[in-house]
Amino acid sequence: MAYQPPTQIFADDVTEEKGENARLSAFVGAIAVGDLVKSTLGPKGMDKILQSASTGEIMVTNDGATILKSIALDNAAAKVLVNISKVQDDEVGDGTTSVAVLAAELLRGAEQLVNQKIHPQTIIEGYRIASHAALQALESTAVNNSNDPEKFRRDLVAIGSTTLSSKVLNQDRDQFANLAVDAVLRMKGSTDLSHIQIIKKAGGKLKDSYLEEGFILDKKFGVNQPRRIENAKILISNTSMDTDKVKIFGARLKVDSTGKLAELEKAEREKMRQKVDRIKAHGINCFVNRQLIYNWPEQLFADVGISSIEHADFDGVERLALVTGGEITSTFDHPEAVKLGHCDLIDEVIIGEDRLIRFSGVAAGRACTIVLRGATEQLLDEAERSLHDALAVLSQTVKEPRVTLGGGSAEMVMAKAVDHAAQNVAGKKALAVDAFAKALRQLPTILADNAGYDSSDLIARLRKAVYAGMTSSGLDMFSPGGGIADMRELGVIESYKLKRAVVSSASEAAELLLRVDNIIKSAPRRRERM
Repeated sequence: MAYQPPTQIFADDVTEEKGENARLSAFVGAIAVGDLVKSTLGPKGMDKILQSASTGEIMVTNDGATILKSIALDNAAAKVLVNISKVQDDEVGDGTTSVAVLAAELLRGAEQLVNQKIHPQTIIEGYRIASHAALQALESTAVNNSNDPEKFRRDLVAIGSTTLSSKVLNQDRDQFANLAVDAVLRMKGSTDLSHIQIIKKAGGKLKDSYLEEGFILDKKFGVNQPRRIENAKILISNTSMDTDKVKIFGARLKVDSTGKLAELEKAEREKMRQKVDRIKAHGINCFVNRQLIYNWPEQLFADVGISSIEHADFDGVERLALVTGGEITSTFDHPEAVKLGHCDLIDEVIIGEDRLIRFSGVAAGRACTIVLRGATEQLLDEAERSLHDALAVLSQTVKEPRVTLGGGSAEMVMAKAVDHAAQNVAGKKALAVDAFAKALRQLPTILADNAGYDSSDLIARLRKAVYAGMTSSGLDMFSPGGGIADMRELGVIESYKLKRAVVSSASEAAELLLRVDNIIKSAPRRRERM
């Protein structure tokens, strides 16, 4: 019988990895991502410098989601971990490093089990049992103090402080935690962080940052216009306020004398005057425009005592409309249909060497601005990322008020529950449940390693304490040489929703990658010509 070459199904530019090779590729990619970010975990984690190869722009950060989304990756499994850290960032705001590290540790454990010839589906079943037990244990230890405003505020400040302890704001975490809690409590249960604006001004120290009640716009008033407006009626618009040139595409005007040119300019100026008159008819005393305002309309506004603000960036205009209760308008023929913004006072403030405009007593009373000061732009950018994480976690905690303990305490309590569940599981699945518990114990181990402590000794002591029933025990990261302490007394508290999201997302991602037995790479299919 003649030799039959294997039938080729895929095109020449398609590559395929099968079975063990595909699974190994998935494990290696995910574990590499976990190893990349795990040195940034915890209050003693290190920062990474990310430098753009094209522009040379640098970013200094230890935020897991920022690091992962800034790096181009070629491994499919690595991209799955990047996606779960992005989702964690969007849903809760923090825990992005934890979720990537836990998923990587779960896959590290799964790799060892696969090497022992245990089928991936068996491992998945074990992981599901373990995940269920861990989340039940986490829920049983969660505490809800939302009925006592004083205790709940203390919990929120502790959560803010714990979140910021692993960030660049660590040194001033108490000040920033209180600042973030004040900002979030003003929102009265809303999770819409667009009411909280963050302005960065280089200069001074981080400690000089403060919370300003109201809205600050990084712009200036027009020339010779009022610098202070009480009981402001604000028209927010997105319209061209140049000298209304003839704007017909491709039009050319030919004049045979300078007199005709003067007539043309006069007509343009008259057209702009009519536009300003229509704007005036709204009964306003402040005009904010998304686009530029040229000298002539600016003078017209000054003549009638209206303050005008030009080129307010789109984010500024959108946010200003939101907090003052106005609407962005582009036409001015029907003043009765336009919704104006209102605030008690508009005045100028000086931050550093810059003059900015402050809107106080805005319609949305919960709006506020956090002014960040710092030495360099990179420091301010990282401070903003850190503060955003704290604000996001706190706003989610106000909505889901249960809290749990940090410092590796919650992970060890979950590991204890998973170990207990493993005793009731028969066969090879029990090995997978054990691997899940080991992965959970890796998180406090990495915390201790990043601080330069003796992790073997500390984790053994922590495990003994928690397994003996002292469930509030955790790692004291600020005592010399490290130690075991009561996390509730130290105020190391984390959001229950954050911890739950970390465990459930990491276990789902590990399960997803464990199912992989084929990786096919190909270019997008070309469109066939008819």
